[in-house]
Amino acid sequence: MKVKNMESYKGNKIPNQFIITDEENDAQYFQSYNTVIAKRCNNVVTLDEKAHDWSRTTIKYRNLFLGANSGQVLERINNGEYLLADLNKGNRDAKR
Repeated sequence: MKVKNMESYKGNKIPNQFIITDEENDAQYFQSYNTVIAKRCNNVVTLDEKAHDWSRTTIKYRNLFLGANSGQVLERINNGEYLLADLNKGNRDAKR
């Protein structure tokens, strides 16, 4: 697995916002602080049901990770294209 800071559109590293890549399982995760917000695995996107829209900052970087705006994310949740699940089950460090 590889962990790196998310980068802004200008290429600056964003503190406390991480992209985790698991090449072995063809999965990529977006983590904000200690909380997994989104998972992309085999072209299926799953968002954490409690944390994916926790704050304006979380939404901003979730959208950057997904390459979508908030309206598109909501539409994709509503039509079942994006799944909702507890991505932080058992994670005592998740703050949200």
